[in-house]
Amino acid sequence: MRLLIVRHAEAAPGEPDELRQLTPEGREHARALGDRLRDAGFAPDAIVTSPLLRARETAAALGLGEPEVDERLAPGASADDVRAAASGRGETVVVVGHQPDCGQAVLELAGVESPFPPAGAYELEL
Repeated sequence: MRLLIVRHAEAAPGEPDELRQLTPEGREHARALGDRLRDAGFAPDAIVTSPLLRARETAAALGLGEPEVDERLAPGASADDVRAAASGRGETVVVVGHQPDCGQAVLELAGVESPFPPAGAYELEL
């Protein structure tokens, strides 16, 4: 399986945490990431996202398909959670989550340390 792990884009501060929205700049960065992926011929079979608003908005702004919410991708998700959330959803899957979860998942699944700025992404094969 080809897996693209994406950290949600920049979110505005606020409470409650789970309802924080993307900033205008964050929304634009997510759209730009989606544009780059489409330009490169990236066409996922599924997009799976954390239930938190900022992650759902990021997944939608990518413009790569209809995102599906998976509770396992909420903050604190492990590499096993990421793998399980993507499993059975096709050959190419996008997972949108949070930091430090994204970086830890890449380290465990690919053996690589990768910085994850807002709207950052890392592609790997499982």
